[in-house]
Amino acid sequence: MSAKANALKEEGNRHFQDGDYKTAEMLYSKAIQQDSQNPKLFTNRAMTRMHLSLWESCIDDCLRSIELDNTNMKGFYYLAQAQLALKHPNEGLNSAMTAYQECLKTNNSSTRNVSQLVLQAKKEKWEAKEKERIRRRSALLAELEEDLQRKTGTELRRLDIMCEGRENTSDAREEIEEVETTWRHKIEELRTVFAIADGGLQQREVPDYIIDNISFCVMHDPVITKNGSSYERSTILEHLRRSHTDPLTREPLTIGDLRPNLALKQACAEFLDKNGWAVDY
Repeated sequence: MSAKANALKEEGNRHFQDGDYKTAEMLYSKAIQQDSQNPKLFTNRAMTRMHLSLWESCIDDCLRSIELDNTNMKGFYYLAQAQLALKHPNEGLNSAMTAYQECLKTNNSSTRNVSQLVLQAKKEKWEAKEKERIRRRSALLAELEEDLQRKTGTELRRLDIMCEGRENTSDAREEIEEVETTWRHKIEELRTVFAIADGGLQQREVPDYIIDNISFCVMHDPVITKNGSSYERSTILEHLRRSHTDPLTREPLTIGDLRPNLALKQACAEFLDKNGWAVDY
């Protein structure tokens, strides 16, 4: 980085720390003009634009920083946050997962935060699917109700025609009342069935085996220790930075002793795919 670009970056950092994001963005932009091949300058400006809610511009900066350095964890991390802000959970999850993988490669101290972003993206992906499911359910319910109403209307018109010209219409009127009562009961039963399908059968308990014993949150990337205990990767890595012991047994434990728990990871993924609400457990 040239001396002028670095001076502009440092000045931008000071304004950023003071909360003056507009001035910081302007200074980072000037630094980029001096050195357009430095990916860190683009991630600095991306972070500033996040604070200004300039999501599209933030994405542009993140993509440029990744183009210059495809191992740029911050580029993917900020990109994921901007994509989620714009309601693109699928893309946000992909970017968050890439940032998470880059964290693991370098044992980055931000791994825990990035892990939480992955879970947030999974939750928002589930919420988007849930909204679409409810929209379709509502459309189907409306269609079935209209069909019942149309058939009932046809039957009532037939009975009205039968009543025309008759002196004694009591039998026909009883039949009309019976048709209307049957219609109301069918509508109530139909709505009950949809209400049960919508929420009554949904699982609202989180199995103990997918809960991390350190953070007590749902796991998404579990690892297993040599004594058979499973933890969320990011939380056990954070623990091992402070203490080289197993949190439960207090036996010696190193990063090299950890192995991916693939079966549990699959179980966690399947559970979260159907129960995105569990992220907030």
